[in-house]
Amino acid sequence: MASNSASQILAITKTAPYSKPRASRFLQSRKPYLNLCCLSQKFSNDNALFCLPNSKSFLLAKELEERNSNNHSPTLREICQDHVPGNVLRRLEEVGYLVPTDVQREALPVLFSGNDCILHAQTGSGKTLTYLLLIYSQINPKKSAVQALIVVPTRELGMQITKVARMLAAARHMDPELEQKSYTVMALLDGGMLRRHKSWLKAEPPAIVVATIGSLSQLLEKQIFKPDSLRVLVVDEVDFLFKSSKQVSSLRKLLTSYSSCNNRQTVFASASILQHRRFIHDCIQQKWTKGDVVHVHVNRIMPMPACLYHRFVICGRKAKHQVLLSLLQSDLPESGIIFVGEQSEKSKKSGQASSTTVLIDFLRASYEGPLDILLLEEDMNFNSRAASLTDVRKGDGYLLVSTDIVARGIDLPETTHIYNFDLPKTAIDYLHRAGRTGRKPFSDKKYYVTNIILSEERFVLQRFENELMFHCEELIMETQG
Repeated sequence: MASNSASQILAITKTAPYSKPRASRFLQSRKPYLNLCCLSQKFSNDNALFCLPNSKSFLLAKELEERNSNNHSPTLREICQDHVPGNVLRRLEEVGYLVPTDVQREALPVLFSGNDCILHAQTGSGKTLTYLLLIYSQINPKKSAVQALIVVPTRELGMQITKVARMLAAARHMDPELEQKSYTVMALLDGGMLRRHKSWLKAEPPAIVVATIGSLSQLLEKQIFKPDSLRVLVVDEVDFLFKSSKQVSSLRKLLTSYSSCNNRQTVFASASILQHRRFIHDCIQQKWTKGDVVHVHVNRIMPMPACLYHRFVICGRKAKHQVLLSLLQSDLPESGIIFVGEQSEKSKKSGQASSTTVLIDFLRASYEGPLDILLLEEDMNFNSRAASLTDVRKGDGYLLVSTDIVARGIDLPETTHIYNFDLPKTAIDYLHRAGRTGRKPFSDKKYYVTNIILSEERFVLQRFENELMFHCEELIMETQG
């Protein structure tokens, strides 16, 4: 690679879709999760916490309003100490969870009160830990039964949640009354391992199961897994599962046929729930949740973290690889994810190489930086995908070339840069891709989302800006001879 011929970033031109001054977004000193909410001091349909109008929800809203009016910000231990076992709280503190994020501060009192809940908050805001703390407040490790089920759309997200759940269970000092039996967590993420799962479920049922809906459905249909003893059911990335034609039927059966909302506490979680008032109505009408379900909507004004800095570069289709290479040279990311569109079925049948394969080959031949180049896409087998994520999490710098398989829920906190080599199809997909960076809640660091687009795609990006309420600035690139 000859660096003299590489494109260089020479100027930045601001494009502002609305009149809000840039300084208020990007130049102010930020601690994005310390004081993001909080619209919950007024309780109406347009505020951070939307409670359905019944007496229990009103009293809960009143309690939260009084809590928010107090200048004292409770620690995570103070919020949880009357509900979560002491060994789990000690483990929280051992790994550094001391200060609650906004969603934890708003949602945990709701959950500990016994309400069903819809957690609606930014990517990286702490939703996973929120519902795991609820689970550990509800399950009894002495009871030999599956008491909590977490349903996820992808194996990768399931692996991540399983790791966090097991981390919380791995307390160094168990409470004396719990010493005889510890919390067990089973990952039900591969439909090809039914025999092993069947033996485990019969011999010694785990307290917590993390499952993809596909693998879970097989066990439910064969009556290997019976959710009779469920105390908590969590559906993570719920909007994704409900819009998936392959998975929605199985999810509906789980919510209504295999178990009843009256016998469990139900939690739905996502950063993007479109038409959430309609969704709440459906939850009650379809009996996915009880009638007192509470919608905890944190920071609805800014769907994405304020620490993200959005940019775009316009170029021709044939120049996209070289533009990406130039950006990598200029940005010097600590770690990054490069999102590429899925290969079409027509392209697969014709035998064409996928965009991810072409891009990986180009980077391995041309990129001379220190970062490891890795690949993660849907068509890879489970072991290869798991190996790629393991390599990413080793702590060394990486450039992960991926399709949208990692856009949902995957926590890679070392990622400093996102590159959309291909634009996502929808604003919601953009939100979830961008949410793979800026995942250190109390950091003042800036993170970058850069879009490499064709001139005719500019209006699509502008639509995303309007829907998600962010500013995107243009990088003007010139080629040096």
